[in-house]
Amino acid sequence: MNTAVPRIEQHKTPDGMACMVLGAWTAADLTSQSAWRGVQDQLKAMGKPHGASWNLLKIDQLDHLGAQLLWEQWGSAWPAHIEIAPPQRALIETIEKFAAPPAQTPKPDWKRPLAFLDLLGGRVLGMLDHIKSLVRLIGQLLLDIIRLVRRPHEGPWRDLSGHLYHIGATALPITALVGFLIGVVLAYLISQQLKQFGADAFIVNILGISLIRELGPVLAAILIAGRSGSAITAQIGVMRVTEELDAMRVMGIARGFRLVMPRALALAVVMPLISVWTTIAALLGGMLAANAAMGITPAFFITALPAAVDIANLTLATSKSVVFGLLIALVGCHFGLRVKPNTESLGQGTTSSVVTSITVVILVDALFAVLFKNVGI
Repeated sequence: MNTAVPRIEQHKTPDGMACMVLGAWTAADLTSQSAWRGVQDQLKAMGKPHGASWNLLKIDQLDHLGAQLLWEQWGSAWPAHIEIAPPQRALIETIEKFAAPPAQTPKPDWKRPLAFLDLLGGRVLGMLDHIKSLVRLIGQLLLDIIRLVRRPHEGPWRDLSGHLYHIGATALPITALVGFLIGVVLAYLISQQLKQFGADAFIVNILGISLIRELGPVLAAILIAGRSGSAITAQIGVMRVTEELDAMRVMGIARGFRLVMPRALALAVVMPLISVWTTIAALLGGMLAANAAMGITPAFFITALPAAVDIANLTLATSKSVVFGLLIALVGCHFGLRVKPNTESLGQGTTSSVVTSITVVILVDALFAVLFKNVGI
């Protein structure tokens, strides 16, 4: 027999089964079809003998592939009795570190009286951890803005201009289309109700208040959260998977200053503009639908709109949009930085980012509606 063939010899001893690992356990020797099939058949026939002693001192060569096979044969745990050389131990310890099975979340035992409280407590603690990380991210953003004001020549202006284009300019067509269609739908629905009371002229008031104050900014924020918020999480998450974030840390490059701040500032700048753009498209759709359904001419609509809607509504909508933009960027960066170096975590992080961004936008809009209920009305 070729002494380099990877194999395991078993011997019965008074203390139990002894497994002697022989041959060359390297990728070059294992990847041949006959050697691989032979090793797999032998390992399958052996099973996982409990309490067996292992001797690796007579292995000719051992690399990561051979170490991985042995580690899986041992059930991802060190045998109780093993004779091994220090270089071999170091190699298998590397396999142990990076090939550890993912931690399984224990399923709650619903038969226990307090199982629901355990599950609820875990969810609350997880939410508090997210809130703590998000607050830390906000504080770091404030420090980075102060640094930018003090030393503007060090600012990532190229990154900022790129995000302004990709987040703002490229979003104009879809936001205009959706806003226009929403305006048409609202105008047709409102006209059916106003006709019953002969209050056709009040369609200007209803459309103006609803679109300028609420629907325009919220609709634009939801579209940007789904479009750009997910892209932010995916971009930073891919950097985690490809170890670019680790390289930045080694090189001493601040992640907040180069990754979070440009995106946050870009969204804070473009969100008011996209909000106004979406609102104008929605008003245009509503104006055309009102003309078709009720005979309200565009000239009357444009003349009556300033008198029906106070300018404070536009100011409030613009202010909300700035807050929406900052929150969408921070949530996207937060989930992107929490992505683990695997593709499954990347997908979960992107999904969580979109859902959380939209939820936060709606919650903050409700808060603005309560706090500023007397502004512009």
